Amino acid sequence: MTNENQFLKNKNITEENIRFYHEYGYLVARGLFDPAEIEELKRDTAKIFRGEYGHTEGMLPAIENESDVDVLKKYVAIHFPHKISPVIKNYLFHQAVTEVLTKIVSPNLKCMQSMLFVKGPGKAGQSWHQDEFYIPTRDKSLIGVWIAIDDASVENGCLWVIPGSQKSGFIMPRIDNDSKEYADVDTVDVSGYPEEQVIPLEAKKGDVVFFNGYLLHSSLRNKTKDNFRTALVNHYMSAESMLPWDQDGKFPLTADLRDIVLVAGKDPYAYRPIADVNQPYLRPEVLKIVKN
Repeated sequence: MTNENQFLKNKNITEENIRFYHEYGYLVARGLFDPAEIEELKRDTAKIFRGEYGHTEGMLPAIENESDVDVLKKYVAIHFPHKISPVIKNYLFHQAVTEVLTKIVSPNLKCMQSMLFVKGPGKAGQSWHQDEFYIPTRDKSLIGVWIAIDDASVENGCLWVIPGSQKSGFIMPRIDNDSKEYADVDTVDVSGYPEEQVIPLEAKKGDVVFFNGYLLHSSLRNKTKDNFRTALVNHYMSAESMLPWDQDGKFPLTADLRDIVLVAGKDPYAYRPIADVNQPYLRPEVLKIVKN
């Protein structure tokens, strides 16, 4: 798919970009993070997985003189790194990111999740899914912000999307997965979409992809021998919406999970206290079925 409106020009969002996002469900911002910011994130990634911010269950002690590469090869991803890393938490408020989000989501914006992926050589990808399947919002405002810390190519497992698939407006059924490309045991059946409509979003480090919570997306296995595909993915939504999220049964279902970070504007529910229930955890190499 070739459409210049999918790209932000000079890091500034335009009316054409906004229309493209609502029509096709994603936007790409080239070089939104500068090289110094990406280098800071790379250093912090190593610190997190070395346990320098504290031990996360399942994390292996770093061996003396073990290289960052060898440390990172042991893992796939960590959820909620902003809970322990001040660097990751600070980047939830990245000005260029929030300027885009307040234009396409809401002037009142909150973040409820961060995920740091370190997909090393040979590691599997994520099957076709919609993020809103996992993180339900009341107003369909969920958006993912995918920040490339390494170059992401077809070979090392970049994002794939189906432009416009978010317009269905409903959660699609999941079926058993039999592809070795994916770590998941289930997936959305995308065989009904024309092959040419399924596109890769290759990215250079510093690029950012914004995508709607209903947009079908996936990533394939990293087929390189020596390249990581590191990416920080943060999820945001309108502060106006409550968050009825039990995290696949991890917590008792509540009308509004208040473990959030307000990043722009006002919080209409500020009369309710902020919670601190999530703790960082390592993503397993094979993911189980959660619900249908």
